[in-house]
Amino acid sequence: MVNTVLVTIAFNVPLNNALAIVKLDSPEGANLWAKYLTNWTLWNHIRTIAALAATAALTIALCDRVAK
Repeated sequence: MVNTVLVTIAFNVPLNNALAIVKLDSPEGANLWAKYLTNWTLWNHIRTIAALAATAALTIALCDRVAK
């Protein structure tokens, strides 16, 4: 869970903030949007994998505790 929050704080939020201050109909905005889409999607996938890994670890720990 901590990894998910860290990825959000370190990568997704700064990308969102950068996008919020640029005019999307400008050439700079178009370039930023192309980079944003690629980078945000990458970090969102990493965040999803981190959340799934945390869920799997918790499930394994709970199942192991019940089995004992």
